[in-house]
Amino acid sequence: MLHAATDDTFRLDADFFDFTIIAIYFAVVIGIGVIARRQISTSLDFFLSGRSLPAWVTGLAFISANLGAVEIMGMSANGAEFGMATVHYFWIGAVPAMLFLGIVMMPFYYGSGVRSVPEFMRRRFGTGAHLVNAISFAVAQLLIAGINLYLLATIVNRLLGWPTLVSLVIAAAIVLSYTALGGLSAAIYNEVLQFFVIVAALLPLTIIALHKVGGWEGIQDKIKPSDDQLSSWPGTELTGIADPVLSVIGIVFGLGFVLSFGYWTTNFVEVQRAMASDSLSSARRAPIIGAFPKMFIPFIVIIPGIIAAIIVPELAALKAGEGAGDVKYNDAILLLMRDLLPNGMLGVAIAGLLASFMAGMAANISAFNTVFSYDIWQQYVVKEREDSYYTRIGRIATVAATFIAIGTAGIASNYSNLMNYLQTLFGFFNAPLFATFILGMLWKRMSATAGWTGLVSGTLAAIVVALLSEDALGSASLGVLNLKGQGASFVAAGAAFVVDILVSVIVTMFTGPRDEKDLEGLVYSLTPKESLVDPDEMHLPWWQSPPKLAGIGLVMVIILNIIFR
Repeated sequence: MLHAATDDTFRLDADFFDFTIIAIYFAVVIGIGVIARRQISTSLDFFLSGRSLPAWVTGLAFISANLGAVEIMGMSANGAEFGMATVHYFWIGAVPAMLFLGIVMMPFYYGSGVRSVPEFMRRRFGTGAHLVNAISFAVAQLLIAGINLYLLATIVNRLLGWPTLVSLVIAAAIVLSYTALGGLSAAIYNEVLQFFVIVAALLPLTIIALHKVGGWEGIQDKIKPSDDQLSSWPGTELTGIADPVLSVIGIVFGLGFVLSFGYWTTNFVEVQRAMASDSLSSARRAPIIGAFPKMFIPFIVIIPGIIAAIIVPELAALKAGEGAGDVKYNDAILLLMRDLLPNGMLGVAIAGLLASFMAGMAANISAFNTVFSYDIWQQYVVKEREDSYYTRIGRIATVAATFIAIGTAGIASNYSNLMNYLQTLFGFFNAPLFATFILGMLWKRMSATAGWTGLVSGTLAAIVVALLSEDALGSASLGVLNLKGQGASFVAAGAAFVVDILVSVIVTMFTGPRDEKDLEGLVYSLTPKESLVDPDEMHLPWWQSPPKLAGIGLVMVIILNIIFR
């Protein structure tokens, strides 16, 4: 249920200059949608930008699509509540999988010519696994779009004091205006713009906050020496697992392997950006290019959250268990903006937050309309119609998804820390998909029946763990297992992965494999190695070589993990 703003809810004191900056930003965003619409002549143009974009564009769009509401509000909330352990979502739970996607997975996606991840599943496992994957992915995008929309509406509410429902409708209309007009091209070009706007908003806020608190030394002085808030390991507060060894296992296996690889390598929201690239080499570089800014996002998201819990009275009271009225950890970045930014800079910061929320929601909606149109409507409802028909269906799906997201935003409003909710969803949808995907790509014997039974079994396993934990599903959780917060989602993801693998192996033993000639380009051992590499790649300079870039990225993230351990 949506909670209306009360009279004592804090407001962002924006003036005419701030609103002017925001209005200019919106005019540019909608203008990009209008321009992109003129370039659309086929469904491929609408859903995959005609596969014509350079690597630097798709790389920045790749990371910007992830730099949405949860990344900004959720990670700053995590920083305020749990401290530096939150960096695991970036240096353990993102960058290694992004590099793996670029080096290993993108050649399969791009080289096979598929239009979506579910379509890859259909070619590998048939219609059973395809339908399960397509429906679960579509549902996940509607739920996650609701998170982005809820936080976007929160900004509108804080600015204007409008009721939450009115704010939701206004926020939805803004995103719908350019996503329905220009399709993926509009979303991607806006995501590139939004990346720079987000950095321009958060970097000054971080610098001012650090100055206010007395730099890193000031943070260390103001946090109790006995507190683990400035140590990333073992992350017991983050996971909710008291035993340090089990907490590390949960982070490394649950987050670093299952959730991370499940999200970054099989989540079509991200993969769709790389698939819009103009060549196989560009498609491989897209997630690798995105990995470099991803490494440094913690410094402008998590650090402000930590500082907010120190210098913002309401958050300090919340953390001390003294109560803070309607304030939640999700408000950390907003409260910091309220207390530290003068007018003018406040307008830029608000535009940056709006940019992040719109980037996230537009990514969810554009991925949803592709999967709904190609993988559900064209495959199972209306087949063999003219190309323009499916483009029209995509636009209708965009409108419908936006309205549905208004409803799913109500679910998000019930969580004080949205990362708990989001990681639970990833455990349900991404973890079992990764298990099925990676096993099917490496094991040619895996059968089509095993594909869909593994997916269903893994998802059910994650749901059972979430139900038995303390708070993963809010009031629906039974509290049988001593698991809470994000640790519950790590365990649920691990259970989904293990159960999916076991069921897939068992079912494969009792069912027949597919003909090997149908699996070329879909299974690693049956795919000619030369088809996995762009023939022009050997002539590229080192800074455009995917393996060399990935090697540099891996070394850098290892160094960051050592420095901030």
